[in-house]
Amino acid sequence: MKSLKKKRRVQILIAAAVALGLAVVLIGYGFQDGINLYRAPTQVFEEPPGSGEVFRLGGLVEDGSVTRGAGETITFTVTDGAHTVPVRFTGVLPDLFQEGQGMIGTGAMEGDTFVASEILAKHDENYMPREVEDSLKATGVYQAPGS
Repeated sequence: MKSLKKKRRVQILIAAAVALGLAVVLIGYGFQDGINLYRAPTQVFEEPPGSGEVFRLGGLVEDGSVTRGAGETITFTVTDGAHTVPVRFTGVLPDLFQEGQGMIGTGAMEGDTFVASEILAKHDENYMPREVEDSLKATGVYQAPGS
C-alpha cells in the first residue's frame, strides 16, 4: 500500500512539472511578438536594430522638422540631443503632437528611416515619458518642466 501512494505522488509531481513547463513555453510564445523594447536615437545609432525588428523610439520632435506630405503621411525627426532619427508616419497624429515635445513611436526601421505604425504624445504640458526623460538626461539635453 505504501508503494502505491509513493508511486502516485511521483506521477502527480511529474504531471505538475510537465504542465508548468508547457505553461512557460506558451507564455513565451505569446509574448514573442508583443514585447517592444524602447530605444533612444543614440541607441539606434550605436546598435542598429535588426531588419524588421519592431521597437519603440522616443525622444523630442526636432523643431522645424515636421513635413506633411501627400495624404496622411507625415515626416519628422526625433532627437535625444546627440543623434537624430528620421521618422515617417501615415495616419492621424495625436492632438498634442508638436515640435519640441516628447513622443514615443512604435515601428521598425526601413533603411535609415523609422517607419512608425503608432505615435504617442504627451498628455499635458508637464508630462514626458520616463524613458524619453531618462535618455535626454543621459545626453544632457533634458530640461525640467517650467524651467
